[in-house]
Amino acid sequence: MAAAATARIRAAVVGTGGIVTGSHLTALRDHADRVDLVAAVDVATDRLDAFRATAAEGGTFDVTGYSDATAMLAAERPDLVLIGTPPSLHREQTVAALGAGAWVLCEKPLCLTLAEYDEIAAAEKEAGGPYASVVFQHRYGSGAVHARELLAEGALGRPLVAHCQTTWHRDTAYYAVPWRGRWETEGGGPSMGHGIHQMDLLLHLLGDWTEIRAMAGRLIHTVESEDVSTALVRFESGAMATVVNSVLSPDEVSRIRIDCADATVELTHLYGHRNDDWVYTPAPHVRDEPDRQRRWRTPATDLPSSHGAQLSALLDAMRDGVRPPGSGPDARRTLEFIAALYKAAFTGRPVRAGEIAPGDPYYDAMHGDHPEWAPKAATATTKES
Repeated sequence: MAAAATARIRAAVVGTGGIVTGSHLTALRDHADRVDLVAAVDVATDRLDAFRATAAEGGTFDVTGYSDATAMLAAERPDLVLIGTPPSLHREQTVAALGAGAWVLCEKPLCLTLAEYDEIAAAEKEAGGPYASVVFQHRYGSGAVHARELLAEGALGRPLVAHCQTTWHRDTAYYAVPWRGRWETEGGGPSMGHGIHQMDLLLHLLGDWTEIRAMAGRLIHTVESEDVSTALVRFESGAMATVVNSVLSPDEVSRIRIDCADATVELTHLYGHRNDDWVYTPAPHVRDEPDRQRRWRTPATDLPSSHGAQLSALLDAMRDGVRPPGSGPDARRTLEFIAALYKAAFTGRPVRAGEIAPGDPYYDAMHGDHPEWAPKAATATTKES
């Protein structure tokens, strides 16, 4: 157990781009009664200055600017570091923050490989107190909390069949950003950078998975990683699921549907959900049981999924000195699932939970050094695996 936080939290952000300005800063303002934003780091001076000015609006935060994260950690000794830089920097910056005694809330993915994740776990252990969490904000809306409670208590009957869909659209201009579409800087395509949120929520709702079979392809974009993937998944409970991740879909939607023995629960949204986005449909044999259906209804309090909702849970964990949700083995399970999806897609065979361990090429790289998918491979727009 880490030391409990007994005073106001001193926070710093690393990276001041759109996700930090648009989401993390908003979350910090929502919790200004508990946390002070004291520092920000960015290599781009103009972007850093703009962020500091925005943070100061209304007298909320007086933020000191830095161009180097190491210098900021030494000078400020923050309690909490929020990281919103490109994915290739996450492991190094997370380990440095932990080593300086700070808790971490890092944008997804927390790191690029299972090997890097285990480095972070080792850094947590060596630091002896602070923990590193990854941003999985869709877990924290009141609708998701309610659905998980219903599934856990068996109120909907046994989960049987599920669908997980992240079908978005990204054009060639999106991939003109140098770090996108490359294994060593983004870690993967829509399976890693887009669908990770819905897949994490699926695992959060249904629990441990045991087997995955998959396909991936480059159908349009000239990139190293995939632009579409599909998977079939078996869970420890026996439930089976389909998963689709795409950046080729003009009609954008994020969706999870779970068919249980007594009801279907479905979430349809895009980048965030509220209670009304969750729909419960009774099976024919329980349609005349209104009392039971009343239990399914989403709670009166409507807390949208957001960075602020997750930050609240993290601040509570800091207050109590306990591991926060979205960290440790809980978050590693999602990264292992994605590594297994890539391995199954690129090798053409099923992958079992737990089989990707040190010595497995997919432990050290999501592309597994596959000859058609590793960075040295030619990127043909029509190649599929």
